[in-house]
Amino acid sequence: MDLILDGIRQAFQLIFGGDAETLSITFLTLRVSLAATLLSLVLGIPLGVYFALVEFRGRRVILGLVNTGMALPPVVVGLWVSIFLWRNGPLGDLHLLYTPLAIVIAQFVIAFPVVVGLTTIAIQQLNPKLRLQLLALGASRTQMLWLLLREARLPLLAAVMAAFGSIISEVGASMVVGGNLQGSTRVLTTATVTEASKGNYGLALALGFILLALVYVVNFVLTSIQQHERRR
Repeated sequence: MDLILDGIRQAFQLIFGGDAETLSITFLTLRVSLAATLLSLVLGIPLGVYFALVEFRGRRVILGLVNTGMALPPVVVGLWVSIFLWRNGPLGDLHLLYTPLAIVIAQFVIAFPVVVGLTTIAIQQLNPKLRLQLLALGASRTQMLWLLLREARLPLLAAVMAAFGSIISEVGASMVVGGNLQGSTRVLTTATVTEASKGNYGLALALGFILLALVYVVNFVLTSIQQHERRR
């Protein structure tokens, strides 16, 4: 119990005391995870809508792969991404390995199938007759898609939370592709693992509490938006 209380005390000291390294790690964590989430939404939502509305050969196979991707082990994702980013890998000339951008790429790979899969489910749950009604009322295809997304906005917000949650708390991929370099690629999860491995359990708990607080704040904002939309 004393260890937990000490961790909470250190968390307050690190944040409100303005510890430069902790603030840098926290902002980097938020920056890379939000960037990966946004990228997965921009690419994943249109693809999920396409899979939900368009019948084509091999669709079930692809959706099966997407659903499998929703359970990808982060450390395996990190391994494959690092292989592509190695100096002699296909993308080695870009020199992205052990950079924040490499973490964004790995986290995007983790979040992308989550967004695609949940978007597909969200659109498929809508009444199929709704599309016909919108087209019959004179809506263009673009307007129809926009109205379908508005109708499915609540489960889509859940997809955003699921995607963000799947990457903000992962450690394996970030460790493999980022290298946990102090002042460069160290994020809250990798910093927590590092301090715990050195026996600094109080500091590790403090970093863990900061991570939990960060996740709570982001999800609180998204949940507030979701509940507001539900009452409309």
